[in-house]
Amino acid sequence: MNLLSVAALIVVLGFAFMLGVSDAPNASASLIAARATSYRDAMAFAFAFHVLGGLLAGQAVALTMITIVHVPANRVALTYLTGGLATIVFTLAATRRGIPVSASIGLVGGLAGAAAVIGGWRAVGWGGLHGLSPYGVIGTLAAVLLSPLLGAVVAAAFRRGLQPIARRATRSSIHPVRGLIWLTAGLVAIADGSNDGQKAMGLATGLLVAAGAISRDQVPFLVTAAVAVTLATGTAVGGRKIVRTVSSRFYRGGPLDGLAAQAAAALTILGSSALGAPVSTSTIVASGMVGVGAARRRRHVRWPTVFRVVSAWVITVPACAILGALLGAAGAALLVHR
Repeated sequence: MNLLSVAALIVVLGFAFMLGVSDAPNASASLIAARATSYRDAMAFAFAFHVLGGLLAGQAVALTMITIVHVPANRVALTYLTGGLATIVFTLAATRRGIPVSASIGLVGGLAGAAAVIGGWRAVGWGGLHGLSPYGVIGTLAAVLLSPLLGAVVAAAFRRGLQPIARRATRSSIHPVRGLIWLTAGLVAIADGSNDGQKAMGLATGLLVAAGAISRDQVPFLVTAAVAVTLATGTAVGGRKIVRTVSSRFYRGGPLDGLAAQAAAALTILGSSALGAPVSTSTIVASGMVGVGAARRRRHVRWPTVFRVVSAWVITVPACAILGALLGAAGAALLVHR
């Protein structure tokens, strides 16, 4: 592998870390909102199960990620490098403000923008759907944007289904509910580690194939392990502001609310992974909290915060695409003058 490929691989791992930072609330927000544990213990729990999810990951989502761009082999490293950097810069800027933006959405925009400049419009894999399985930019964005709506609807339905239990609940019945919250939080972390982890695994595999280090699109175990640990580390060391946003600023609920939101998120993410759909797990978890709040007391949902976060999600793709195009053009110019 040449120096550019190594640099791109480092950026891909950096992207996995940023995914972890933006994913910090996914398995921990409901635990904290339900007062089931401390912030530190929730982070340790999330780290362990994100690693497990990454190691258990299949390859359907990873293979979908490779379909986003179709640049020549000698331009893959530059495309991934500049597209990944664009995503990291945008995610860092948003995360510092405590906004749980989607690094997954940002990556699609960053890669598309970089590929369009480096290889032309035909280098962008616009894609669509193969049955229910997405591929390319359009298919991936459709999955990323529709999955939060599904997560919110499922969470609202689960919460309404739990309403009879809530009416008969006593203090002694809260402990089993919190135990179920731990279970669903673990499932979310596993699903998150597998779906988000596969995004970086797919890019790393594409780099290795383009560099001739491996001969086919199959994720090596060392890549799986490295991405799993890197992503899990991101969830553990960053994201306190984001956890607070998701766990309390959207809607401050009780244990049953956390249980419904987590169960809906786990079901949505695992179903998406089975279809090979790269989804934004952070948006699914956040929308689940909103869905639960709307199902109970719509006026208690902090709608200004919801609109602020949704606005950030809307501008993510064009912002990262523009930044990716600028970095891609600068990188291509540097290579020409070498």
